[in-house]
Amino acid sequence: MPSLLFHIRNKVKISSGNSIEIHKDTRIRECHISIKGTKNLLVIEKGANLRGVQIEIDGIGCTLHIGKDSVVGEGCYLSSRERGTSLVIGERCMLSRNVKMMTSDGHDILMDTLRVNQAKSIKIGDHVWLADCAVILKGCSIGDDSVVGINSVVTKNIPGKCIAAGNPARVIKDSIIWNSELNY
Repeated sequence: MPSLLFHIRNKVKISSGNSIEIHKDTRIRECHISIKGTKNLLVIEKGANLRGVQIEIDGIGCTLHIGKDSVVGEGCYLSSRERGTSLVIGERCMLSRNVKMMTSDGHDILMDTLRVNQAKSIKIGDHVWLADCAVILKGCSIGDDSVVGINSVVTKNIPGKCIAAGNPARVIKDSIIWNSELNY
């Protein structure tokens, strides 16, 4: 269970029957974490760095997992909702400011009394860079070593080692390698 210092530095609300797993050497500051429902799990791996992030888990059996050595920037909103969805961010990922990822629309859309907008999981591979204000919608995955451009909206799967940009995002370059350090 998180320490008292964790609760002081962050606004945390966790309903009973839910779990948080925070590994060593993490930096979590000024975050808002809300976990409602039952059997939900938040995992933040070793070396992850979060500042000013809003995390919402609401449902039954949902998971939100932030991988080892990943950085999540200010204003990011990460949401895993409904029943059995997962939002998984791989290792060594870099989420710039104001990135949004949601496994649910947050409301029902009905057609002939049947719901047509089911919640779906999101998977971000290892070493993925999501630039400022990128939006990743439910049901999408992004392959290892990829980049998503500023203000892009990901509505379908993006393969590994590519750059995707636009609304909706599409692959604009492939066979790329990116580095978190700027060489000039």
